[in-house]
Amino acid sequence: MIKIFVPRDSSAIGLGAEEVALAIQAEAKKRQVAIELIRNGSRGLYWLEPLVEVATPEGRIAFGPVTIADVPGLFDAGFQKGGVHPLALGLTEEIPYLKRQERLTFARVGITDPVSLEDYLAHDGYRGLKRALTMAPAAIVEEVADSGLRGRGGAAFPTGIKWRTVLNTSSAQKYIVCNADEGDSGTFSDRMIMEGDPFVLVEGMTIAGLAVGATEGFIYLRCEYPDAEVALNAAIDSATAQGYLGGDILGSGKAFRLEVRLGAGAYVCGEETSLLESLEGKRGLVRFKPPLPAIEGLFGQPTVINNVISLASVPIILDKGAAFYKDYGMGRSRGTLPIQLAGNLKQPGLVERAFGVTLREILYDYGGGSKSGRPIKAVQVGGPLGAYLPESQFDTPLDYEAFAALWAVLGHGGVVAFDESVDMSKMARYGMEFCAIESCGKCTPCRIGSTRGVEIIDKIRAGEEAERQVALLRDLSDTMLASSLCALGGMTPYPVLSALNHFPEDFGVTSAQ
Repeated sequence: MIKIFVPRDSSAIGLGAEEVALAIQAEAKKRQVAIELIRNGSRGLYWLEPLVEVATPEGRIAFGPVTIADVPGLFDAGFQKGGVHPLALGLTEEIPYLKRQERLTFARVGITDPVSLEDYLAHDGYRGLKRALTMAPAAIVEEVADSGLRGRGGAAFPTGIKWRTVLNTSSAQKYIVCNADEGDSGTFSDRMIMEGDPFVLVEGMTIAGLAVGATEGFIYLRCEYPDAEVALNAAIDSATAQGYLGGDILGSGKAFRLEVRLGAGAYVCGEETSLLESLEGKRGLVRFKPPLPAIEGLFGQPTVINNVISLASVPIILDKGAAFYKDYGMGRSRGTLPIQLAGNLKQPGLVERAFGVTLREILYDYGGGSKSGRPIKAVQVGGPLGAYLPESQFDTPLDYEAFAALWAVLGHGGVVAFDESVDMSKMARYGMEFCAIESCGKCTPCRIGSTRGVEIIDKIRAGEEAERQVALLRDLSDTMLASSLCALGGMTPYPVLSALNHFPEDFGVTSAQ
């Protein structure tokens, strides 16, 4: 039977994948062509979605972007047998955008049926867990530490150190919490994993539980991801039914249970202590530290909190070994980073590459340059709290320390491009306004400082004593940097000051002062 793949990824659905899938089924039935329609995850080539693939003896052949109107013509051309058609892209794996990537965490995304445990097992799934079950908890932790894996959620804290702290803290109950509250602008890698390969997250969290002695886990998912919720719950149910979760994992006598909890849409709940408050049923306010969550986290117990990509990277480390993973990357940035391309680019999508690739390569070799055809003026990396980088910094390698040297952050790996038509004073204002709206209100620098920041930038844009107001904006930014309780207020000056430093002309001043 002919296998045809149409993504179930929510971005692909937003571009018409559901309608295309139904049209393919109807057309096949009309023509009495026997097909098996598989709803895979997206390959991450979003400018080509809906991307339809057909399995052939030579490999999967891609067609895209496909609309409902294209479906009859595809069948006329015999696309189900690899026939020639204007939308044909050749072998999927040979598409340059994909071929030049180094997919480790995303190795299965777009290839398998996301909610099929059989498919997951057939593509090396649960090999990491099976190895972990033969190891002592401390040995698992050391494997992760030796791999050089750092948190992919923004702070880039070494994952192994966090796990070791929880392992060495005595408690009758410990927890694993996955921060799936992906709220940064231009980011979608977490969603792609949860919708396109949910078992890899389930496996990673289970390994984390074995490593630190935790028996319960929670995935804190943003409520705006209903398709991810469905996929995760299906994977959890299937894993539990087959003994990969529950009170006796694969007959080992070890237990780990997992459930999904929905957040209510507050950006500040992406901060780990605010997330814990929300998970406990309270208002999402930032906690004072210490104590660290690794010591007193969820319900006052030792808790590992990692984001989706961090946990989804664990299975391949346990399967292939720390040295295999560490062989990718540069400096202290080891492994790969899922880079999400968005904004004014011809080819938006997901690119997984080892650390060390330059921003310019990402923007032009993968992103294809600006969609408008105008020069790219600025790029914001790391979400709404990330710095704006000018063209002179595009040759910077994607590396935590290299970005820190520029007073910038890699964050979650989101890259949003702007062409020369952008007004950077307006973008700086947006940074302050975003903070004012999303602040939990607990600390004064964030709550009041962001509101004052909007007012000051409005005066600068209106030409009211611009030089004096710029000095005031810098002073305010210093206060927010030094005194905010969490990164929301503490990092808001990054987009504001980087816009001012690199593009003073947009603020009506002669220099960045």
